[in-house]
Amino acid sequence: MATTESPAIAVKDLFRLDGQVVIVTGASSGLGDRFARVCHAAGARVVIAARRLDRLEVLAGELPGTLAVRCDVAEDADLQTLVDRTLDEHGRIDVLVNNAGIGGPVPAEDETPAEFRRVIDVNLNAVFVLSQLVGRQMIEQGGGAIINIASMLGLVASAPIKQASYCASKGAVVNLTRELGAQWARKGVRVNALAPGWFPSEMAMDMFTDPASGDFLRRNTPMARGGEPHELDGALLFLASAASSFMTGQILTIDGGWTAR
Repeated sequence: MATTESPAIAVKDLFRLDGQVVIVTGASSGLGDRFARVCHAAGARVVIAARRLDRLEVLAGELPGTLAVRCDVAEDADLQTLVDRTLDEHGRIDVLVNNAGIGGPVPAEDETPAEFRRVIDVNLNAVFVLSQLVGRQMIEQGGGAIINIASMLGLVASAPIKQASYCASKGAVVNLTRELGAQWARKGVRVNALAPGWFPSEMAMDMFTDPASGDFLRRNTPMARGGEPHELDGALLFLASAASSFMTGQILTIDGGWTAR
């Protein structure tokens, strides 16, 4: 059936999230803070979650209509509370951004089993549990989009930077994304992942402030620099919006060419 809709109007609205309900975990700093601001600017009703409620409340004060929920993603009960409060407030969930994550350099021979399990709990197990809770709601309401924040280090080794648990967890997030995307595709739920390279954050700040680390980053990145926070905005909105309506189970890598070497 022919349409008279202007292509210019369709393009203008392609990345909008007007009226959609978006949950962003790990929103108290870094990329999560930025993701919440970007979704809000695109018209979404945003729910922000993290352990540091004081920081969330400051952010919520800058984004009118935003709901702040204290949440330790490693605690299943906190994840259930996050979903319940979102549904109580808004009645639906349209987009989930699984951004919360931890990690740090430690030689594999020195990393304790407890430390390894903690990283897996936060970076992987929590992604599955929250995706399952939200996915059930999205299936019931007829659709939605889940965006997992993986890492380029889920695609390649990080050595000489030693991060066995982080690489293992993010590699698992990559394939969990593919599996959930395939399982839920016919139920209207799209699951994709962003795999950022080096971007300023609490975990990666040494790569930008330490001279030797900065030199290593520039020498090994084809674009000879780290990413700037705004350089993930378009990719996030692409995966969250109707712009990627025929895309699921995919990993969008934004790394300045690091994994193309």
